[in-house]
Amino acid sequence: MSTVSAEIERRLAALQPVHLEVRNDSDRHRGHAGHDGTGESHFTVRIVSEAFAGKNRVQRQRAVYAALGDLMDRIHALAIAAAAPGEPLPER
Repeated sequence: MSTVSAEIERRLAALQPVHLEVRNDSDRHRGHAGHDGTGESHFTVRIVSEAFAGKNRVQRQRAVYAALGDLMDRIHALAIAAAAPGEPLPER
C-alpha cells in the first residue's frame, strides 16, 4: 500500500467506517494531467459510515474531504462512493 493510501485510510478512520476500500488508480492515469510520477496521485474511496446517514451526496463528499484535510494537496483526483449502513454503495 502506498503511503498516501495508508494516510487516506488513517484519516478516514475518523468517520468510523464499517466498510472502507482505498484503491490507487494512479497507474491508469500515467501520462495524463495531474499524474506527477509518484504513483500516488489518483484514488478511489468506497466508504460506508453511519456519519453519512441523512446526508446527501455533496455533504458526504464534503465530510470525506474534511477528514482528509491537507492531504488533498497531494491528491490530484479522488473518486468517492459513500453510503450509510443499509444503503447500496454506489459503483465507482
